[in-house]
Amino acid sequence: MRVLGPGLTVRRLLRVRLPPRPPRPPGPRLSSGRPAAAGALERAMDELLHRAVPAMPAYELREKTPAPAENQCADFVSFYCSLGETAERAELLGRLARGFGVDHGQVAEQSAGVLQLRQQPREAAVLLQAEDRLRYALVPRYRSLFHHISKLDGGVRFLVQLRADLLEAQALKLVEGPHVREMNGVLKNMLSEWFSSGFLKLERVTWHSPCEVLQKISESEAVHPVKTWMDMKRRVGPYRRCYFFSHCSTPGEPLIVLHVALTSEISNSIQAIIVKECPPSETEEQNRITTAIFYSISLTQQGLQGVELGTFLIKRVVKELQKEFPHLGTFSSLSPIPGFTKWLLGLLKSKAKEHGRSELFTDSECKEISEITGGPVHETLKAFLSSSEWVKSERLVRALQAPLMRLCAWYLYGEKHRGYALNPVANFHLQNGAVMWRINWMADVSLRGITGSCSLMVNYRYFLDQTAANSTAYLGSKNIKASEQVLSLVAQFQKNSKL
Repeated sequence: MRVLGPGLTVRRLLRVRLPPRPPRPPGPRLSSGRPAAAGALERAMDELLHRAVPAMPAYELREKTPAPAENQCADFVSFYCSLGETAERAELLGRLARGFGVDHGQVAEQSAGVLQLRQQPREAAVLLQAEDRLRYALVPRYRSLFHHISKLDGGVRFLVQLRADLLEAQALKLVEGPHVREMNGVLKNMLSEWFSSGFLKLERVTWHSPCEVLQKISESEAVHPVKTWMDMKRRVGPYRRCYFFSHCSTPGEPLIVLHVALTSEISNSIQAIIVKECPPSETEEQNRITTAIFYSISLTQQGLQGVELGTFLIKRVVKELQKEFPHLGTFSSLSPIPGFTKWLLGLLKSKAKEHGRSELFTDSECKEISEITGGPVHETLKAFLSSSEWVKSERLVRALQAPLMRLCAWYLYGEKHRGYALNPVANFHLQNGAVMWRINWMADVSLRGITGSCSLMVNYRYFLDQTAANSTAYLGSKNIKASEQVLSLVAQFQKNSKL
């Protein structure tokens, strides 16, 4: 078994190879509580931004203006990296977003010019140039800063980390507003171009891969945490595959990781995949492999959230597996259902305040559950499902199977956000063109599985000749393709409920 030396650490993808970070001088911090000190730091931020963010040249000079000196961009990176507090970085990013965006006066002027030309008979070239001027005016100043930083050694890594910091600051409400959301969108679009599929390399992980890669994948596993090195060895051993995308600028460093189990059928339990020992033989019997199960996909860089990497990774892995196993015909996920327990507890809480017949359970279910829990079904279930203790009662597990399967089917199929599936994992696979295939009871009996989704998991099946049509139907018409099992559970729920 591989053993890491006591001093070995993983080389982080986002560690910037730029001028070394200077030690933070004793100086003001925004969190210090001293108005004068905070004011000094704010003035330093403003001076930096006015020095580092290049002014937008006139439209006529846009291709003749020299690029800013490299040290101007490096100064911004060094200053940013010297800010040790999350709040300080959020303040700098907020000032960048608010003060160095689009010149709205120029946008209004150019828009008026385009509208005027459309009302007059003019040559197409004149109108096209006016529209080009408008497009130029719509480019925020900070985009130029990001563009020039990307050319520095390690600059793209820095921008990925900067966006991760921005997302964290937004989540903590340290920085808010439309200007910040706009800057996040601009940076996301730039990263989407730099991390498009043509710049990504598919790499397979084995037990003989570098220790740094194995440790990085182990640490970044967000779906089913890796507990030991033997656990990691199983996940890259016989009847298992692990792949990741790396970027051409950072070869060998994982950006997003996909774990696959090679089985003889569509799996209905994650424990059978990540706990069960693999066959002792190092040689896989190909005739036993008919199905590929995608059971974990994890993004290692939070700054790449929203960048379309997962879809590309699944498509590339399918092609790779078909080369290795030409007879392989079944592709499916075994996916968690994050948010289901939270949604269900909220539903139980609201129903507990109402009187009369339950809309979530049949009369016989209410009677049986109340007998087991010793109280009103909504109140007692809310308490039981808030912990993992309920799975210790075989009688309660049997009583809850039918109603929770119905409720889960509705949560996945019927609960929507802007017309699309509310559950983010469901939305991801449905966008890819998968079919909501099967809901599985007691599929994840780990603490995370019980508390997060009441032990339920779901298979999203990929019929390769139908994925394009399914994806178009979902994205265009918001139609979810589901199996008879799922639709039957949804119908049972609708029959019993007014939701």
